[in-house]
Amino acid sequence: MEHTDNKTDLAKIIRERRAVKKGYNNKEVKEETIRELLEDAVYAPTHGMRQPWRFIFVGADKKNDFAKKVAATYPEERQQNREDYLNEPNAHLIVIMEEPEIQKQWEENYGAVASLIQNFWLLAWEKNLGVVWKTNPHIYDPQVKELLNVKENEKIVGFIHLGYFDEKPMPKDRISVEEKFSRYK
Repeated sequence: MEHTDNKTDLAKIIRERRAVKKGYNNKEVKEETIRELLEDAVYAPTHGMRQPWRFIFVGADKKNDFAKKVAATYPEERQQNREDYLNEPNAHLIVIMEEPEIQKQWEENYGAVASLIQNFWLLAWEKNLGVVWKTNPHIYDPQVKELLNVKENEKIVGFIHLGYFDEKPMPKDRISVEEKFSRYK
């Protein structure tokens, strides 16, 4: 990996940020912390200032019940596995997007929400709050949408798994920009 000592703090955070899927400690993820991070994250680019997002927080006090209800949407033989999986993080943030009928606006909205999630992730990383954006099959399940009161014109973009960690995952190299860059001829 390229040496990053001469990089800005932001560039270092961008390069070092990782998905934290396991290894969470027992520190509680508090709703007020998530709200504070979101207050800055919402400054993501958004076409027409549509700000097409909304959020549902599931804290430690509701996590077990939530995991059980979401797991119940899976076939019986997978339910315990899914319940355990949803109980691994300390909390969840469900990100929901408005789905306009015009394809161009749909894509703009998705880009805005993805940018917001990246902003949130970088801000969380600064606080040793692990984040991973999950798009498991249950985000498409009508029963899960009903459980979360997702409207007809909305889409669950992902479950953001959250938890504090003690040990940062090691950064992984990226393919060089040289291999992905060209010039119009």
